Amino acid sequence: MIYETMKFLSDEINAYLSGKLGVNTDPRLILGNVSKALDNDTTGPNSLNGKAVLTLVNVEEDRIAKQQENYFKNNTSVVYKNPPIYINLYLLISINKAEYADALKWLAYIIQFFQYQNVFTPLSHPDLDPRIIKLITDLYTLNFEQINHLWSTLGGKYLPSVMYKVRQITLDEDAVVAGGGLITEINVNSLNQQAVS
Repeated sequence: MIYETMKFLSDEINAYLSGKLGVNTDPRLILGNVSKALDNDTTGPNSLNGKAVLTLVNVEEDRIAKQQENYFKNNTSVVYKNPPIYINLYLLISINKAEYADALKWLAYIIQFFQYQNVFTPLSHPDLDPRIIKLITDLYTLNFEQINHLWSTLGGKYLPSVMYKVRQITLDEDAVVAGGGLITEINVNSLNQQAVS
């Protein structure tokens, strides 16, 4: 679900940028590792040159939404399986443009996109994978020290960027551990029954 979430957001942002900057056959925002932005490959399909780059920088478990039950009941049986895991993604959107003014314009448009719509459901966005119930995006602000650590870890020079926390991604293998029938009848044998001889 991680790739599906990032691909969906990438497509939505590209559609929004096309509306603001004009239609372009080449996507303006691509999925990629921003640490490769300053590599020597400035042309070709893997080039991050002149693009906005959507990078996954962290995954965390959402312990508040975690379900404790490891079973599910229906009318005829009980199924035991591990509960789904809910995760939050931290996505960094960096603008790798030669013209600084263009980079700032693209960054502002991307922030406007998430201000305009920060909740995505299959009802409001039919292109969203039906296994995703809801995506909620929140602007995630880093302080200067955290920004320094992040870009040092990525091994690149700072680019105009913004980070978003994407909540409510569900991962579920849907593997059944065990199953059984429901208890439908209880028989009580009385201890007062004595054998007559």
